[in-house]
Amino acid sequence: MITKIRVILVDDHNIVRSGLRRLLELGGDIEVVAEASSGEQACTVYGEFLADVLVMDLSMPGIGGLEALRRILALAPSAKVVIFSMHENAAFATQALSAGARCYVAKSGFADELLLAVREAAADRTYISPHIAQKIVLQSISGEHTPISRLSTREFEVFRLLAEGMTVEGIASILHISQKTAANYQTLLKQKLGISNAVELVRFAIQHGVIID
Repeated sequence: MITKIRVILVDDHNIVRSGLRRLLELGGDIEVVAEASSGEQACTVYGEFLADVLVMDLSMPGIGGLEALRRILALAPSAKVVIFSMHENAAFATQALSAGARCYVAKSGFADELLLAVREAAADRTYISPHIAQKIVLQSISGEHTPISRLSTREFEVFRLLAEGMTVEGIASILHISQKTAANYQTLLKQKLGISNAVELVRFAIQHGVIID
């Protein structure tokens, strides 16, 4: 009898999760044991099921995939996370991989890519969608690192939340940090990215694909 790879799906869209479940389970060697619709739920569900692989989106209400990834790995350093995202720029992929994700797959890619990524993660290996991997390599070779790529995981997550219109108070609550710390991150981000107000921040986020216009 085949020992199946136990997977948790995390995406805020029910239809997407339903489709992913069917796709993964058609492979025959994968079983979806739980689902979650937010980063907060992902942390709770992972603690309950301790699946072999967690497949997670990045852009979700609340703490989002990056912060959820950070929290899960803080509690379970051996957790194997596959990021399945619509974001195809090098900055998002680099942030996710630097934060500890094993694999990064674009939602626009072929269905077989996600199956391969889950199997590679379960085997403790890394997989990145080819066209995203190419962008990362080209960026590295050219030396043209964007300001976004130089942000820490926490800085990047605060930047994303600010770009989505969240207040400092709201960010502090979601990330479980003080309002003073959240405000300090906001100030630091403005300095690092060379922006002076909220409008410029949103424009910068759209320009670099952090949020979709």
